[in-house]
Amino acid sequence: MRASRTTRWLAAAPMAALAVATVYPLVFTTNVALKTRHDYILDRFSPTRTAHWDNLGEAWASAGVSQYFVNSLIVVGCAVVLLLALGSMAGFALSHLPFRGSRALFLACLAALFIPFQVIMVPLARTMTGIGLIDTYPGLILAYVAQFLPFTIYLMTSYYSGIPADIVDAARIDGSSVYGVYRRIMLPLGAPALLSVGVLDALFCWNDVLIALLLMPSAQHRTLMVGITSLRGQYSDDIPTFAAGVLIAAVPILVVYLVFQRQIADAVTAGATKG
Repeated sequence: MRASRTTRWLAAAPMAALAVATVYPLVFTTNVALKTRHDYILDRFSPTRTAHWDNLGEAWASAGVSQYFVNSLIVVGCAVVLLLALGSMAGFALSHLPFRGSRALFLACLAALFIPFQVIMVPLARTMTGIGLIDTYPGLILAYVAQFLPFTIYLMTSYYSGIPADIVDAARIDGSSVYGVYRRIMLPLGAPALLSVGVLDALFCWNDVLIALLLMPSAQHRTLMVGITSLRGQYSDDIPTFAAGVLIAAVPILVVYLVFQRQIADAVTAGATKG
């Protein structure tokens, strides 16, 4: 009994340390965001005595965080819709509509997962410049779709492979077209996977800095993460306002993790035993 209790404590101790290390930056940022500039200069680590909520309003309006937030909503929303539409259709085709080269195409999607973005960033920038999509919403949306589509296809193919082929065959015998099978059967059955993959894709796009920084050079079209990064130089002498901007950017991510943590875990483990 004592050995079992000791084992549990040995397992809980590093997990507790990891939890503290994860939560502390958010607590510290919140504390700094609610301080005045004077209080931060005097003591940056002490708890704030009086919450200074004006920092959040200044970061949202004066620092341009509101525009960055809207830019991210537009880009991430459109990118996720395209990723789910293309990924689900490709996953259905690769899992239940075998054709010549389908296996090679699936392996190509897997291989694309191992290509770092830094390898293709220069050709991508030149291509986007040549077709006039630099510093535009469609350009960044297409870049996100191209970057994260292999991951989406892989997970959707793995999930759809677990659906019996007899269901598809029975629907085709009843007269349903391929699109009818996809719309009436595969989409409803794949809803849990679509939710999980959609949450992960949204987090990937929302947290991205490198792609958005490369394709959105103007301040007007910056996404939230790029905009928050730029605030460090603009508000180097006003750290509480900068911390307020970081806090605003972190809140949506935190909410998504808390609400969809089960779906995120399912998406991360999808394909481990299927496919």
